[in-house]
Amino acid sequence: MPDITLTALVVLCLAAGAAGWIDAVVGGGGLLLLPALLLGLPHVPAAHILGTNKAVAIVGTSGAAVAYARKAPVKVATALRIGLAALAGSMTGAFFAAGISSEVLRPVIMVVLLAVAGFVLLRPRFGRAPEDGTAPRVTRARTVTAIVLVGGGIGLYDGLFGPGTGTFLVLALTAVLHLDLVTASANAKIVNVCTNGGALAMFAYQGNVMWQLAALMAVFNLAGGLVGARMALSRGSEFVRGVLLVVVFSLVAKLAFDQWNA
Repeated sequence: MPDITLTALVVLCLAAGAAGWIDAVVGGGGLLLLPALLLGLPHVPAAHILGTNKAVAIVGTSGAAVAYARKAPVKVATALRIGLAALAGSMTGAFFAAGISSEVLRPVIMVVLLAVAGFVLLRPRFGRAPEDGTAPRVTRARTVTAIVLVGGGIGLYDGLFGPGTGTFLVLALTAVLHLDLVTASANAKIVNVCTNGGALAMFAYQGNVMWQLAALMAVFNLAGGLVGARMALSRGSEFVRGVLLVVVFSLVAKLAFDQWNA
């Protein structure tokens, strides 16, 4: 456990709980959890912050995935295939990350996110379950596209840059597999478990995880994840859509702030 005040520890635990809730509903919990760790532990090496962040996040994501799988129509086999592709993509992205300038990527991602927000606002039916209650047919071609482009492509982005990966997964799964936002969020959790697990294994191997702090924060992250999953399941796609827009605009604001201070 690092040298940390009681006040900072309480704030970190509360941030972990809130991040778990956001991540379970629509992804993007790292937007809150990672900055909280950086601010709360200013003298801790970045690698330890990143490793501890993954150790906390994987617990809440796993809990949310189980909660969703019990009540939502999750296609575990498909989600695992996408997750493995995302894992490979993230490892590839991490390999090339040193040669990519984040100052170049930030404006591109901001434009993409603003376009996504505009699309969601102008298409109120996006991500809603069919009114007749029937599940849309997903062809083999769309499944392969999801594995290669959603898994590999977003995994590559996660390794190169990272912020908002969970949100991109929800949006992409909704668009490619014709899922409603609640089901897409449920499947995205399984993919997130795969990518977080691979990253955590590497950080743990390198000795970059503060396990005692991570274990304490993970309890709050798990609680937040379970509450978030249950709220998304009970309130439906309109609730998820609202949270999605808030997270997207928050991500744009964060990237703009980072770009301004670069």
